[in-house]
Amino acid sequence: MWSKRMGLVGVTIVAACLATPLTPAVAAPTPPGDEAPREVVDALQRDLGLSEQQAITRLANEQRAAATEARLSSSLGPTYGGSWLNADASVLMVATTDPAARASIEAQGAQPVLVPRSLAQLTTVKDQLDRAATGTRANLWYVDVVTNSVVVVAADQRTGERLAAKAGAEPGVVKVQVSNETPQPFINIVGGAPYYIGSSRCSVGFSVTRGSTPGFVTAGHCGRAGNTTTNPTGTFQGSSFPGNDYAWVAAPGNTPTPYVRGSGGANVTVRGSTQASVGASICRSGSTTGWRCGTIQQHNATVRYSQGTVTGLTRTSACAEPGDSGGSFISGSQAQGTTSGGSGNCSVGGTTYHQPVNEALSAYGLTLTVG
Repeated sequence: MWSKRMGLVGVTIVAACLATPLTPAVAAPTPPGDEAPREVVDALQRDLGLSEQQAITRLANEQRAAATEARLSSSLGPTYGGSWLNADASVLMVATTDPAARASIEAQGAQPVLVPRSLAQLTTVKDQLDRAATGTRANLWYVDVVTNSVVVVAADQRTGERLAAKAGAEPGVVKVQVSNETPQPFINIVGGAPYYIGSSRCSVGFSVTRGSTPGFVTAGHCGRAGNTTTNPTGTFQGSSFPGNDYAWVAAPGNTPTPYVRGSGGANVTVRGSTQASVGASICRSGSTTGWRCGTIQQHNATVRYSQGTVTGLTRTSACAEPGDSGGSFISGSQAQGTTSGGSGNCSVGGTTYHQPVNEALSAYGLTLTVG
């Protein structure tokens, strides 16, 4: 399996920029190094159709944007409406409900966007959908900061509208997207690096320690507390699925490393776990399809699998297939999450969801192994 948790009405100012578009801030060219791993640069060239310099510049811009996003989300407080990168990741767009915030956003080198709803308000609506989801036939819902709305993906318009009505969502906040996309977890279908739970295969997410005990994080649907693993040998200490899709496996006697298996099996070093912005490039590693890249589409998506609903996932355009469950998602050198599930495949392309790694680290008191 791959694995994890697993039109605005009456509004005319959504995405109405408060300022003339800023001159894109372009990072100075630098050779691939700690912040531009060669394996990441090569994969971005292959999967996003970039030149080597475009890939290096994009990674540098994304790193700067993540820091800017963190500062502005804090300083804007309740007026913050979310952030995202433009198509080539050269400009960070920062939404706000406060017209007076324009100067402070521009001062950070970002472009302000005036919106009617804050990120906190949109998240409240999504939380309402989560609580109302029992019995729904919708397959996915998430906060979409780019359109300043909450999107429900369902096989037909009526199904999405029913969920919005059941949740008591304010009219116009929820947009329904009709799609046959049906995320599925793939743990039991045989297939980072592989590990095995009996006859099933999943993928290692990231090396961690708890105290002096080494181990790794992976997808919760891969195993339950007490299940044992081989290659490496370990035992699931905690697992949450559905609701969440994370787990950690204690693997004493094994050596944790700060690496993710990159293109051709080369090691990509993990330096931290700062969350990347919507629109940023992201790569994933799994034991079935190896090293694949795409971009971050949304954070905080809710997915309904046949086994139950999982909240708090990140939606990406990187492809994956059965056996990739639990594997690593990394942006530049920053760990992002573990593969949960998705739709499509790496032949025709697809959508994949990951469980943010910081949530699992916090839930179990784990320390990420970094270089």
